[in-house]
Amino acid sequence: MNDLHPVALFRYSVLGPLLAQDHLPRGELKRLIQELANRDYNIPGTERCRIGEKTIESWYYAWRREGIEALVPKTRTDQGLSKLPSSIQEALLKAKRENPRRSINQLILLMEQAGWAARGTVPRSSVHRLLKCHGLSRPSGAASEAQEYRSYEAQYAGDIWVGDVMHGPSMPVNGRMQKVYLVSLMDDASRLLTHSAFCPGEKALDIEGVLKQAILKRGLPTKLVVDNGAAYRAKTLQGICARLGIHLVYCRPYAPEAKGKLERWHRTFRDQFLIELEPSRIADLADLNARLWAWLETLYHRRPHSALRGQTPLQRYQQDLPRIKTLGHRAAKLDELFYHRLSRKVRRDGTVSYQGQRFEVPYELAGQNVQLVVEPHARQVIGVENSQGESLGKATPLDLLANNRRPRRKPQTPVEITQSTRPKSSLVEMAHQQYHALDKSTGEEQAPFKAPIQTEIEER
Repeated sequence: MNDLHPVALFRYSVLGPLLAQDHLPRGELKRLIQELANRDYNIPGTERCRIGEKTIESWYYAWRREGIEALVPKTRTDQGLSKLPSSIQEALLKAKRENPRRSINQLILLMEQAGWAARGTVPRSSVHRLLKCHGLSRPSGAASEAQEYRSYEAQYAGDIWVGDVMHGPSMPVNGRMQKVYLVSLMDDASRLLTHSAFCPGEKALDIEGVLKQAILKRGLPTKLVVDNGAAYRAKTLQGICARLGIHLVYCRPYAPEAKGKLERWHRTFRDQFLIELEPSRIADLADLNARLWAWLETLYHRRPHSALRGQTPLQRYQQDLPRIKTLGHRAAKLDELFYHRLSRKVRRDGTVSYQGQRFEVPYELAGQNVQLVVEPHARQVIGVENSQGESLGKATPLDLLANNRRPRRKPQTPVEITQSTRPKSSLVEMAHQQYHALDKSTGEEQAPFKAPIQTEIEER
C-alpha cells in the first residue's frame, strides 16, 4: 500500500470537522467553512497560515467525489513547456547563448527589433520558463545563484565562539513588566555555553557584559562570529575585541546558517527551559538568571550530546583545556580593557562633556582631541587618553563653586628691562652718535661718518 501524499493528509486534516458530520443542516456547511477559514494552520511549503473559504469548499466537494485521492495536488501537464512559437524559442536560446549576460527584457527587445515578434506578444514569464528549462535562467556567478553552504565544526574548544540574541519572556524589570532578551555565546567545538544571560535589552552594552563574563569563566576565543546587527557593529565592541586580540567575524546578512548550532540550541532552550519555567516564582531579572545558570550547569552542560559522539558539552570542552588561551597579565586590567573610549575635544576652560555632564581634565589639554575613558555600566568617567591609549590624566566632575575660590595660573610676565639689564651696546645709540657727532672744540656738528655702521660695530 502506497503512503498517502503529505499535502493530501494536511488537507484531509483541515476538512476533519466537516467530514465528522453525518448530516449538515441548511447553512451549516457555510458556517463551518467560515470557521475553518478563520483558523491558523502550519501549511506545508509556505509561510502563509490562513486558507481561503473557496479553497476549503473545493477540497470538500473534491473529497466527496473521489475521496482522499482527490486531495493530492495535481501536476500541470504543460509544466516547464513553453507555448512560444518554435522559431522564437530557437531565436531566444541562440541570443542567450551568444551573450549570457542578456536580461529577459533585452532578449524580448531583440526579438521585437529583429522582426521575430510583434511588440508586446512575448511575455516575460514565457521567456523565463524557456530559459529555465534549458538551464540558461541565470549566468554563472550571478547574485541570485545559489550559494554553497558546508557544515563545519571548530577543531578545538576556544577556536570559535558564536554569539546571538533570542527574544525572551516578559518579566518585572525595575518595577515594571517588559520583554527581556537572552544574550548567549556558544563554543562551536563543544556546544558549551561560555556564558548566557537574560538582559533588559539587546544593545552593545548588554553583549559586552556577557562577553566579559564568558572570558572570565572560559578564557579567550580566537574568533567571535556574530550577525550584522547594529549592536554587534558598535565601535565599542570592536575596540574591546581588538584590545583582547579577538577576531570579530560578521555573518552574511540574512544568512542564519552560519549560527546554526546556536539557533538549534535556542530551540532546545525553548522546549526544555522556557516550557518548564514558572513565572509566578520569578521575582525579577536576577531571579530569572539564577535559574538559567543553574539549568545550564546542572542539566545542559552535563547531558550527552548526539553531535559530540555521546560526550557532554562540559567533557568536550575540558578535553581541550590545555589549548585554551588565558588572559595572563591582562587579567588584572580586564575592567580597563572593557572601558569605552569616546572622542572628545577639550574646551578652553579645560572641560569635556558626557551624558549631559561636564568634567574637568588637565588644563594643558585645552583645545586638543582626547579619548574620554568611561566605565559604561556605572556611566562613570575615569580619565582621558590619547589616541595611542596613553593616560593623560584624570577627569573629575565640574565644581563651579570650588572653581570660584581656586587660584588661577597666570602666564609669566616678561622681565622688565632696567638700566642694569640693558645691553652695553645699542644699535640705536650707536647710529645716533655717528649721525649727530659734535666737535667738542667748536661745538659744530660734524659730517656723518663715511664708514658703514657695521664696520664701526665690528671695530668696537
